[in-house]
Amino acid sequence: MERTKIKELLLAKPGQKVLAKGWVRTKRGNKDIAFIALNDGSTINNIQIVVNKAQIDSNILAKVTTGACIGVCGDLVESVGSGQAVEIQASEIEIYGECDPMRYPLQKKDTSFEFLRSVAHMRMRTNTFGAVLRIRNQMAFAIHEYFHSKGFVYLNTPLITESDCEGAGQMFQVTTLDLENPPRNKKGGIDYAKDFFGKQTSLTVSGQLEGELGATALGEIYTFGPTFRAENSNTPRHLAEFWMIEPEMAFYDITDNMNLAEDFIKHLVKYALDNCYDDIKFLNDRYDNELIDRLKSVIGTDFVRLEYTEGIKILEKAVADGTQFEYPVSWGVDLQSEHERYLVEKHFGKPVILTGYPKDIKAFYMKQNEDGKTVRAMDVLFPKIGEIIGGSERESSLEKLEKRIDELHMSRTNLEWYIDTRRFGSCPHSGFGLGFERLLLFVTGMQNIRDVIPFPRTPKNAEF
Repeated sequence: MERTKIKELLLAKPGQKVLAKGWVRTKRGNKDIAFIALNDGSTINNIQIVVNKAQIDSNILAKVTTGACIGVCGDLVESVGSGQAVEIQASEIEIYGECDPMRYPLQKKDTSFEFLRSVAHMRMRTNTFGAVLRIRNQMAFAIHEYFHSKGFVYLNTPLITESDCEGAGQMFQVTTLDLENPPRNKKGGIDYAKDFFGKQTSLTVSGQLEGELGATALGEIYTFGPTFRAENSNTPRHLAEFWMIEPEMAFYDITDNMNLAEDFIKHLVKYALDNCYDDIKFLNDRYDNELIDRLKSVIGTDFVRLEYTEGIKILEKAVADGTQFEYPVSWGVDLQSEHERYLVEKHFGKPVILTGYPKDIKAFYMKQNEDGKTVRAMDVLFPKIGEIIGGSERESSLEKLEKRIDELHMSRTNLEWYIDTRRFGSCPHSGFGLGFERLLLFVTGMQNIRDVIPFPRTPKNAEF
């Protein structure tokens, strides 16, 4: 008999023979009847298996413990209990994989997220992480679907690069040199000419610069891949390995960029509610009873467009009225999460797109405004998260770009290929980056970014 997924069985009509396979969540019962909750990962919901002990070998039934993998053949019948429409009356049980209940790390009692991170190879079997990872899968699909529907080209930018995207974060070096006895050059430094690539290379912190090359050839592109930052940040919002979505668009100005970002993220949130509702409701009911309302509120409201200068005035007034921030507020500072969340959650009560940042706190490639002090940067700020998207209109003027590089005393050794886009057929263009895990934090309501990625990579942690 062909196996049917539990997600489909729960919607099927009773009165048919079925085969279900999965992992045992719980087993309970009395001397005559056993009730098994079975889950195969296709849905947050279990299907109940009803076992007449007189019909199943007791030796087999004894092996049906929490965590065991089994196959159940039987009749799909209308459920007499509450909570499900159908259940399976078992006629045959096959054990695929036994599970020692004394050693199995996922017990019936509640366990902390900290503990579950220590058994990340098993935590995907819990209801919570099953829900999170199904949502993650749907969001990845929705991202590709959105850009494909708008004619964007999916561009694969390199993971190994000599470019650091100027200040995006510390980088992990990639080398095949003997670390105990590296070759030296005449000045006593490491001779990277003898390395695999003949130069110093690292894992990428961003695909943006290469993405701009694609945009100035293909019109509209997006990247979606892993990025790496070697920052010693043990916070609930930082990972050393994470995924980024980075669209780059020729002929978009800052307003076009903001419009796309708002439409994009609204589409993703709506897609999550339309396609992941059972999982989101579970997370809402279990951890965050405002989650569904918060998601719906994003879809149904226009994002505030706010100049950085006006945002600073609002924050300064809040301080004058008694609000206490850990970090000081003044024009020219890079806003912290607490400042961003105040604007979103306390002042406006809706998402905010902040633009017109001081050029001294932003990257060299951002287009300068006429005032000479600010750039056409934009950050999309969300409740509970703070910044979820960062981007800008890019500087298209060769003269201004080179001047800014010189002002910052940047080495042009690894940038000439990038500057070529302004030498040969430059055009107005814009782009932004969305941290995939930041998006998932918002959609799932989880509190720690380590809990929305299957295997988190953080300082001193690269297990599994």
